[in-house]
Amino acid sequence: MIWQTEYHTMPGHTRLYTRVPQDRLGVLIGEMGKVKRELERRTETRITIDSTTGMIIIEPVSPDVPPIMLLKALDFIKAVAHGFSPERAWRAIEEDQVLVIIDLKQYVGDHPNHLARIKGRIIGERGKIRRALEEMTGTYISVKESFVAIIGSYEHANVAREAIEMLIRGQRHSSVYRFLERAMREIKRRETLELWKSFKPPIK
Repeated sequence: MIWQTEYHTMPGHTRLYTRVPQDRLGVLIGEMGKVKRELERRTETRITIDSTTGMIIIEPVSPDVPPIMLLKALDFIKAVAHGFSPERAWRAIEEDQVLVIIDLKQYVGDHPNHLARIKGRIIGERGKIRRALEEMTGTYISVKESFVAIIGSYEHANVAREAIEMLIRGQRHSSVYRFLERAMREIKRRETLELWKSFKPPIK
């Protein structure tokens, strides 16, 4: 299933439409509606869910709500739709975090055997590869149906995306791990340099 999003903008009012698979609606709503209410509170949105069709409408609670809040609510909903637990999906609404979605069908087509093989390379036995990718990049990774979803900072999430694309192309896991070690070492070096540049010694 492809999760499509529509944007409808009227004077002073933006409304987002998306659709969530039936098997993820209960997770999105939460026990007694707890998850949905918390999402509305955190993003200052009003979320309407059609449990029959899976259609979701996201609206601001007032004209003063920045459009970015609607997009953050959308990211959370898409994260849950792509297999993340709400506990992990909350990370997607943080200011410096992004949600990256990879459609495996764009790489290997829609043949079930091809998809199963590629998913197996990404997940590994008992989830070992997926967990290693998460630990090395500091991201969250979910593999559901024909999609891989990643939550993390922009740089870290894109390193994880590139590593997953290497696995899709058939590169060895050892080669992917070496790439990750180099890429994350470079990111850490840049982050340390930026921190050093921003440091201002106290004036004596």
